[in-house]
Amino acid sequence: MADDRDIEEQFWEALKDSPFVMLGIEGAREGATQPMTANFEDSDREAGRVYFFTANDHDFTRAMGQSNRAIGAFSGKDHGLFASLRGTLTVDNDRSTIDRLWNPIVAQWYEGKDDPKLALVRFEIDDAKIWLSDIGGFLKPAFNKLFGRKPEAGMKEKVAEVDF
Repeated sequence: MADDRDIEEQFWEALKDSPFVMLGIEGAREGATQPMTANFEDSDREAGRVYFFTANDHDFTRAMGQSNRAIGAFSGKDHGLFASLRGTLTVDNDRSTIDRLWNPIVAQWYEGKDDPKLALVRFEIDDAKIWLSDIGGFLKPAFNKLFGRKPEAGMKEKVAEVDF
């Protein structure tokens, strides 16, 4: 049986494997989310932090002026893990962080690390709800129902609520 910290570790590994998060700003842009690529290292994950490179003239970045509360949704690439994330966003153009997270893919979007359009957004995750899923996870409720049990019986060990 997995505990919350084990499920949290699985989340970070899944995010490293497929770093795409649907990110939105509470109360802004009519609740629209958009795909963003997560950047982080071990020290960031220990602090519950993820970074996103974007442009300072993008509507997403401008909307941070209305609210810095963020919501994120994540699905592992094999759909074996799902997560709902809540936290705060801050533009953090700290040069040492940009240098640390800069990579060839990010470089394709900008005229270098000093590009005036560059904005590095820090997502401080306050809490997350993480679900593990597998084929048994989809069939188990049907079997439970068939044998007279509640469909959700035995599913608790597949869900973690994590505070950062």
